[in-house]
Amino acid sequence: MRKVLITLTTITVLFAVSGCATPTDAQGFVPLFNGENLNGWITGPDNAWTAKDGILTVKRDDMDGKEHNFDYLWTRDKYGDFILDLEFKVVEGTNSGIFFRTSDLKDPVYTGIEVQICNSYGRSKLSKQGTAGAIYDCLEPAKNTIKKPGEWNRCTLTCKGSRVNVVLNDEQVIDMDLDEWTTVRKNPDDTDNKFGRALKDFARVGHIGLQDHGRPVSYRNVRVKRL
Repeated sequence: MRKVLITLTTITVLFAVSGCATPTDAQGFVPLFNGENLNGWITGPDNAWTAKDGILTVKRDDMDGKEHNFDYLWTRDKYGDFILDLEFKVVEGTNSGIFFRTSDLKDPVYTGIEVQICNSYGRSKLSKQGTAGAIYDCLEPAKNTIKKPGEWNRCTLTCKGSRVNVVLNDEQVIDMDLDEWTTVRKNPDDTDNKFGRALKDFARVGHIGLQDHGRPVSYRNVRVKRL
């Protein structure tokens, strides 16, 4: 009888542990968003993000039409080499971003690298600041592949060592080597950027974040795989 009880106890403990573990899909991805609430994220003081029906949304009662840096959502874990896969949806005035390898959450704009998320639909001119998929202030995307406002877009960000790759709606838009950014406040094409450190010297491990820039934006199916 005692042996049976021990066996049952062991099974119960194993079941409880496995039930608490974050599930991994067949491709090795782990969800960062559970579809129901903000559990697992570091949130800001303004409670700008809502979670409902599997969607993360910035929705403020006090949106004044101006841009601000308010609440970001940050992963509790840090990631170095990884693949981040998610979907996002913009509206007419959206300005947001996907931050990665951010070393200081009190100064993300200058210690993290950002994939620009904005409404650039229909624009022919590519920009380091105003085209979706750009590495903000550093490298414009190869093409403008964002869909119309109100439609879901898929973005896949791959980081491995110095290499950064962005695929937006099944088209590669960024293929970047951070080691080519060797000069403070300068890009390899001799244009200026905002950073007080050369990108090659940025942390290679840090937090992943979703930016609240005071404008509506939505994300869903946020998942990550370590490499």
